[in-house]
Amino acid sequence: MESLRIIETWPVPTAAAAVVRADGTAVGSHGDTGHRFALASVTKPLTAYAALVAYEEGAIELDEPAGPEGSTIRHLLAHTSGLAFDEHRAAAPPGQRRMYSNAGFEVLGDHIAKATGIPFAEYLHQAVFEPLGMTATTLDGSPAKDGVSTVRDLARFAAELQAPRLLDVRTVAEATSVVQPGLAGVLPGYGHQSPNDWGLGLEIRDGKSPHWTGASSSPRAFGHFGQAGTFLWVDPDARAACVVLTDRPFGPWAVAAWPQFTDAVLAELASGGRG
Repeated sequence: MESLRIIETWPVPTAAAAVVRADGTAVGSHGDTGHRFALASVTKPLTAYAALVAYEEGAIELDEPAGPEGSTIRHLLAHTSGLAFDEHRAAAPPGQRRMYSNAGFEVLGDHIAKATGIPFAEYLHQAVFEPLGMTATTLDGSPAKDGVSTVRDLARFAAELQAPRLLDVRTVAEATSVVQPGLAGVLPGYGHQSPNDWGLGLEIRDGKSPHWTGASSSPRAFGHFGQAGTFLWVDPDARAACVVLTDRPFGPWAVAAWPQFTDAVLAELASGGRG
């Protein structure tokens, strides 16, 4: 895909990208897709997927207590537990605000480890990485932000999000639908959004503006970006997903570059582009 070459113009030391169709077909890639990058918060969808595997295995229930009093697994996944951003303290009652929280995903990882009797990093490996063949992906610390992976591996995960093999399709549909619609909150890097819609560990595009996806992205698009200069989106209307990893921290360069890139990718997909 010619549009993927746009990453060559970005002010980043290293970048790689890939697009994969809903049936798992690789549409195109650019850069070293085997290079390992820090994911930052693109770790969260991987952690969330492992949580949903634990749910389907019967190790946890989505509405069981976890985190602050009154909070559940569902609250933790949807950033409505009330936990502060990077502190293990309650900053609001559960269910009232969309408060993006690394601490919430760390509590989630600890909860799953206790429920399964398996350290969370190992559970994530067994539940998600190993069955998807993500051999270059590891969790090296916090379940919120310390994943390391490659574009090649994350393309496998992006295909799974579109055509689930590890989870029931109904579970993924729930994870990619808005949880507690209407809640406002701050989208890190983009300011206050009302509503600030999320699913279970995945951000829902809806009508947010400004946003890291494109102006032509479907409201149904979902995914995650990371402060390491990384993102993964799935656009059901385009029947495709895109993974981009870089080694320059998120900042004004990304705010300007990412939406234009996504619009170019979507335009090429719509025209039948492949390469």
